[in-house]
Amino acid sequence: MRIIEEVARGTGTVDGMIGGQVVDLEAEHTKADLPTLEYIHRAKTAALITASVVSGGLYAGGSDSAVEKLRTFGQSIGLAFQIVDDVLDVTQTSEQLGKTAGKDTAAEKATYPSLFGIRESLEKADALVDVAINSLAELKNADTLKELARFLVERKK
Repeated sequence: MRIIEEVARGTGTVDGMIGGQVVDLEAEHTKADLPTLEYIHRAKTAALITASVVSGGLYAGGSDSAVEKLRTFGQSIGLAFQIVDDVLDVTQTSEQLGKTAGKDTAAEKATYPSLFGIRESLEKADALVDVAINSLAELKNADTLKELARFLVERKK
């Protein structure tokens, strides 16, 4: 039951994924501010990643402390993933990405590069990866998650 509650907490409420999608659509064709942009990404992409990571911790019988560390990891890496995704949308071609590049710009979506530029966006993603990895410092057998965190910001697709 706790796993279902955790997944619902992160993905299924009006303040969660549905709310994030509504705000994302409303922010199109506007100059969204940082709190709005973070809400959108945390409520959508980061919520899905967090739900996955936390569910794994709960299935493995993790303590409350371990689950909170996993939650911090998921939230941090989820936001970093979305920042990198936004950057790749403006720096890679459709052939490199394997999907249509430039869709965010064409739709005038709220993105990190539109607010901060590419370099600062990547610096923010790197800082979030550091937070994610540091949150796992006391957990055993977390090397795969740490490698995943690095991969998500170093990817080119």
